[in-house]
Amino acid sequence: MKADPAVQRRLLPLAEVDAELSRVDHRRRTLPEIVEIAEAEKQLRAKTDALTTIETTLGDLTRDVKRQETEIDQVRAREERDRKLMAGGTVGAKQLTELEHELATLERRQAALEDDLLELMERREAVEADVQHARVELDKATEALADAARRRDATLADLDSIEAKRKADREKAGAGFPADLLALYEKVRAHKGIGAGLLRSRRCGACRIELDRSAYSAVREAAPDEVLRCEECGAIMVRTAESGL
Repeated sequence: MKADPAVQRRLLPLAEVDAELSRVDHRRRTLPEIVEIAEAEKQLRAKTDALTTIETTLGDLTRDVKRQETEIDQVRAREERDRKLMAGGTVGAKQLTELEHELATLERRQAALEDDLLELMERREAVEADVQHARVELDKATEALADAARRRDATLADLDSIEAKRKADREKAGAGFPADLLALYEKVRAHKGIGAGLLRSRRCGACRIELDRSAYSAVREAAPDEVLRCEECGAIMVRTAESGL
């Protein structure tokens, strides 16, 4: 393939724009915030699950406390009824003995229930503190995720702005090329990532590999309008005054 040397040189700014667009795309796909967000989401789920578990435990303890309090109230009501019967003076000796025995039983039952209630309330107090701590941890995890998302979005907005500008530059840089030359450039770029590079000091500007003696001799002997390609990467080697030929 042949193309005017001046036209071939115009591939260099086009390749530069494409390289920057590739860097933008690579940066978009490899943002550290992406990994950070994934980890933050994992932590958020873990903190949410932990809070749910602790709140469930707190709910169970609260129900146990209420049930215990209800049972104590029932024992106290029964005790109060028995004392009123005894104080009324209308019960016989046998019933009085039975009431005294029941009162003693009720007092022991109430004492045991109150001990159990105290233990339940102490456990509930400790779990309430755990719930508060878990909520603080959940708030921290939520904010960490939001912060990472804000930084990701800000970076993506910057990249979108750069990309839009460089795409406009590429449209200008890619205009006016012979169809066959542009097709070759695009084909190489699609497969290798870089379509053209400046030949400088015997090195291909695309892959940075130095040409061997025979390849370099072939380049020196080639006509100025000959479209040359690197034997290593396939990119179009553009020759300018910097090539030192």
